[in-house]
Amino acid sequence: MGSKTIEDEDPGRQDAPPFNGSNAAGGEPRGNHIARDGDGCMGSDGCDEGDDDDDEAQAASATTALTQTTGSETNNKKKRKRPKKKKKSAASKQSSPPRIPLDELFPSGEFKPGQLMDYNASHQTTVRAKAEEFRQAGRPNLEDSEFLNNYRKSAEIHRQVRRWVQETAKPGSTLTEVAVGIEDGVRALLGNQGLEPGSSLRSGLGFPTGLSLNNCVAHYTPNPGRKDTVLQYDDVMKVDFGVQINGWIVDSAFTMAFNPTYDNLLAAVKDATNTGIKTAGIDVRICDISAAIQETMESYEVEIRGKVYPVKPVRNLCGHDIKHYHIHGEKTIPFLKHSDETKMEEGEIFAIETFGSTGRGYTREESGIYGYGLSDDAPSRVNFPLNSANRVFKTIKENFGTLVFARRYLDRLGVDRYVAGLNCLVANGILEAYPPLVDIAGSYSAQFEHTILLRESCKEVISRGDDY
Repeated sequence: MGSKTIEDEDPGRQDAPPFNGSNAAGGEPRGNHIARDGDGCMGSDGCDEGDDDDDEAQAASATTALTQTTGSETNNKKKRKRPKKKKKSAASKQSSPPRIPLDELFPSGEFKPGQLMDYNASHQTTVRAKAEEFRQAGRPNLEDSEFLNNYRKSAEIHRQVRRWVQETAKPGSTLTEVAVGIEDGVRALLGNQGLEPGSSLRSGLGFPTGLSLNNCVAHYTPNPGRKDTVLQYDDVMKVDFGVQINGWIVDSAFTMAFNPTYDNLLAAVKDATNTGIKTAGIDVRICDISAAIQETMESYEVEIRGKVYPVKPVRNLCGHDIKHYHIHGEKTIPFLKHSDETKMEEGEIFAIETFGSTGRGYTREESGIYGYGLSDDAPSRVNFPLNSANRVFKTIKENFGTLVFARRYLDRLGVDRYVAGLNCLVANGILEAYPPLVDIAGSYSAQFEHTILLRESCKEVISRGDDY
């Protein structure tokens, strides 16, 4: 999830449409087992009633026959018994759409690590903070086995859900179908529907699913009550979503294009993101990462309908560190070289991402709402004359805390008539509203992003998959 730079406080507003080449369509389409009885006959024909020996012989013979018949009947009945039901074996493959909880696919409860990368420069001689200092600084212990396993589980969920998106999202799909499919998949794989107060804080979405098309660079999600957008062949769609367990978020994004015309745009941004990941490390200056990202991205150009465009880094968006229950921390990683010599430190978690555009390489706010998040200084309780504001605030605190959420999450919880309450909370500085961010009309943009953990001996690209 992209973070805005500090300088971009007043980008201005225009009414340019956020999606070039996309059509709108109303509604939300919603998208497999006789036995025969043995008769012991003791006939009198040819039998002498006065002969006791014969009588006894016949009786013994009849008894033997009856016993044999009964035994045969028993054997037949045994053969007719239904076979025992086999025990249900663990699932070996994820369903489509993804609905099998990950714990059923991984009965051992152990999840594989992400990509483990060595640090480029030697940092062993540097005196670095240890576990106690990490706790004091609000950082997790990245060597804790439970913490690592939960983080890796979130990353595996991200990989499985995004694989479904890559296989099924096509021209003709609606953005609501894609967004709801992603979010339903994440909840199902976590085994937590998040409908009870506090359950979404234990595990769930890290932030609203971003599905930004074309010149809309970031922060667009379909909202209830508005016309849905239908994917077109010429659309370039950035898919950005997060998965969290106990408040630690895996933030990862990728871009889809159905027309190969835009392949070089996607290649530029993916290469720039991988360059940032390769450069990042303990004691590395953030300005050096930014310079490497810029150099890589600007080495690309893309030809669209006969015109060649340079791929420009988006200068007022940036990568960021990740804090507990906060998708954006204090440190940022711009995509242009700068003079800030702030360093990365051991124990930190970063979302290394880049955005590239064929437009100006600068975003402005567009009308609409992507999501909301509680302000850092929000009170624990409110008491407004508007009752819906008090009611919505209570729901937010119980279900989302400081996590960013979308309007459709409130619909899902059964909250009604909440818009006025949200507006009241925004107007009073308790909630922050996030609008879509767009470049000039007619331009195209792409995004790639991974979450990395700066561990003591290596950096772990925890969200890395075989797709990107």
